[in-house]
Amino acid sequence: MPRNTAARTARLASIPLGVAGRAVGGWGKRLVGQNAEQVSADLSAKTAEQLFAVLGQLKGGAMKFGQALSVFEAAVPSDLAEPYREALTKLQAAAPPMSAPTMHRVLAEQLGRKWRARFASFDDTPAAAASIGQVHRAVWHDGRPVAVKVQYPGADQALLSDLRQLQRFSRLFQKLVPGTEVKPLLQELTDRMSEELDYRSEASNQRAFAKEFAGDPHVIVPRVVASAPKVLVTEWVDGRPLASIIRDGTKAERDQAGRLLAEFHYSSPARVGMLHSDPHPGNFMVTEDGRLCVIDFGAVAQLPDGLPAAHGRMMRLALEGRSCELLELLREEHFVLPGVHEPEAEHVYAYLAPFVEPMKTETFHFTRRWMQKQAMRVGNVRSQDFRTGRALNLPPQYLLLHRVMGGSTGILCQLDAEIPVRDVITRWQPGFAT
Repeated sequence: MPRNTAARTARLASIPLGVAGRAVGGWGKRLVGQNAEQVSADLSAKTAEQLFAVLGQLKGGAMKFGQALSVFEAAVPSDLAEPYREALTKLQAAAPPMSAPTMHRVLAEQLGRKWRARFASFDDTPAAAASIGQVHRAVWHDGRPVAVKVQYPGADQALLSDLRQLQRFSRLFQKLVPGTEVKPLLQELTDRMSEELDYRSEASNQRAFAKEFAGDPHVIVPRVVASAPKVLVTEWVDGRPLASIIRDGTKAERDQAGRLLAEFHYSSPARVGMLHSDPHPGNFMVTEDGRLCVIDFGAVAQLPDGLPAAHGRMMRLALEGRSCELLELLREEHFVLPGVHEPEAEHVYAYLAPFVEPMKTETFHFTRRWMQKQAMRVGNVRSQDFRTGRALNLPPQYLLLHRVMGGSTGILCQLDAEIPVRDVITRWQPGFAT
């Protein structure tokens, strides 16, 4: 991982400079008569290639941000989506690995100089690489296949430096993912970094999930074998990555994966008191026996009382068109700030009603087209929906929940899944059924 702050800043600064240079070049091509649509498509492809190459190579906060963006790929307009989709998919599970000597040094620092004695075998070639660490396949001394996650040296400085710099370019990223609030996303990632950097915290979270879902017929969470601040050892689980199912799964496979994902996200706050808060396809697999394997518990929302009942009541009121009661509840939950010009009840209902459309029928087909429609609706600066959205506040206690639910919906749309979401919400979302 490049650790020099000035070098990382220069690499990040190359993104807007590259966009500006390509825009000038594209303008020149149009002047000499080249097809405008083809020029725009070429610019989009080159921008995506540069953007996510930089984010992936830098790892750290840059790659973490890229992975967070990846779940909103379904919101990108179809004529621009393909280059972004390809670049984002690469970010979900891959990054340049650190060298074997560097990785060995981290293992010795974290597990002791005789760390090799803990393993019957250890593969120096990483099986996967992510934003702040890479994963190696090994066999524990008792014969269990294990996954060993090793944190990159300098990840802490790189994370915070990257996220500060990325906030300077938030307007650029906003254009790439319409309808997504990029600046609050960056701030929320920054606020939670300390939790993700300590693998002991992640181990504690994962143990709680693994205990609750032990023996579950639909979900499997690998058990923790050992942990240190910068190394985490868990049982190895084989499965088909969700990105593969998104790319070429059958309809039945995509529907099954979507149902399992929705069930996991809505049920875990009631069952564990926590919500897995890093929803991107790289963190999910489907095992051969049809279970959803969930990994990476560095970011979780603590919800000891489960999902907030007020959230369920909002969904129900929006579903039933009770606009005045909906506005009153939003006011009580601080979605409408005192002293701010209050939006009209019918405008609030019109803004929120499309989001609960999946609950109107027994099953709902989540599609990229549906998500693009919602993104364009709330992102159109000339629309009433845009003005209503700007008049509403997102309270801190709902920020992470909002991002996770939005990210999960993005994955469902990538899957093109048709699932019984109303049944899932009725069973697990307090306040919705009554």
